Amino acid sequence: MSNRIDYAAASPDGYKAFGGVYLTVLKSGLPKELVDIVYLRVSQINGCAFCIDMHSRDLLRGGLSVEKLVLVPVWHDAGPVFTARERAALAWAESVTRVAESGVPDAAYESAASAFNDKELADLTYAIGLMNAFNRFGIAFRSTPAAAAKA
Repeated sequence: MSNRIDYAAASPDGYKAFGGVYLTVLKSGLPKELVDIVYLRVSQINGCAFCIDMHSRDLLRGGLSVEKLVLVPVWHDAGPVFTARERAALAWAESVTRVAESGVPDAAYESAASAFNDKELADLTYAIGLMNAFNRFGIAFRSTPAAAAKA
């Protein structure tokens, strides 16, 4: 895989705007590990190799166990490996990411709203939207994952 363009260099103002959302999410008060797990799951759903590689590395550097990392795609079946809030965040991320199929039903909203207050849920949804956007850039412009760049 080779990059088509370096979109950050080609349009630095656009990249900075997305960076502002990223910083807002970082300062939101949501736990970094929870946000990174959501970033990873969204990237897995969308099939963005660059982002899957990056967020997996971020989670491992942050101390997430390999056992938990490998269960992110099948979190539904991982039992107590994921906390109730992580499960709620992952379910919300899947529903919002698959909005065309899911329509984000009331049950999904009610479940997420029972685990997060309004501000947290809004911030979590900003994170999900941001990662969906970055996945589209990564896939469209063929961003090279770090692991592939080393190979």
